[in-house]
Amino acid sequence: MVTVLLPGPLRGEAGGASRLSIAATGTLRAVLDELATHHPRLSRRIRDERGELRRYVNVFVDGEDCRHSGGLATPVADDAEVQVLPSVAGG
Repeated sequence: MVTVLLPGPLRGEAGGASRLSIAATGTLRAVLDELATHHPRLSRRIRDERGELRRYVNVFVDGEDCRHSGGLATPVADDAEVQVLPSVAGG
């Protein structure tokens, strides 16, 4: 099982959960596809209508930024941790 870690701003879309167990491996796309079947509102906060990562959302697989390791094709092992972090703007 892959563990998806969610920050406070996204937990409302996942019933308040801070972590989700997802039964999918292989690539980040496969994990996010499985996540979308159970939490479609959360999925829409992470990916756009084309299925690509939203530019203001950062996703890390075992601590590595997926944008530097293959994007949605990033390999995800069975026991991996995927952390989703929306960018925070201030000013």
